[in-house]
Amino acid sequence: MITKVNFNLNNKDVYIETDSIKRLIDVLREDFKFTGVKEGCGEGECGACSVIIDGKLINSCLVPIGTLEGSKIITIDGYRKTHRYEIIKNSFEKVGAVQCGFCIPGMIMATEVLLSKKPRPSEADIREGISGNLCRCTGYNMIVEAISLASNKGDGLW
Repeated sequence: MITKVNFNLNNKDVYIETDSIKRLIDVLREDFKFTGVKEGCGEGECGACSVIIDGKLINSCLVPIGTLEGSKIITIDGYRKTHRYEIIKNSFEKVGAVQCGFCIPGMIMATEVLLSKKPRPSEADIREGISGNLCRCTGYNMIVEAISLASNKGDGLW
């Protein structure tokens, strides 16, 4: 069923007319050309497609576009234009937390949500905050270190 959906995407009001059950990841990549959102598993298990919807970390491969009327959606493509992104990116780079890079957009989005809720997370908080995001390269230790560093560097931003 074709439907018109109005929502805020990366701080811009947009609308799309499409099949109401089309997945958000497909709308983002195909219709809006936001290719920073990656599809890993297509089943909500890996977190590569993570976006922030109304302040919550959500796997975009599981969300039908028809459910998003009036929602505020932030993708890595929009988030990367912020100062907070720069702090997280620089922290990931400094500790070598990026290897193949496929999981990193989702990890960064998970980091933003975590630090927004808990600006000074413990290691356990960080591990829980990224638990929905899989990384096959780093073993997570460098990612945890990067998030801790971002928390310290961004003191007062979150």
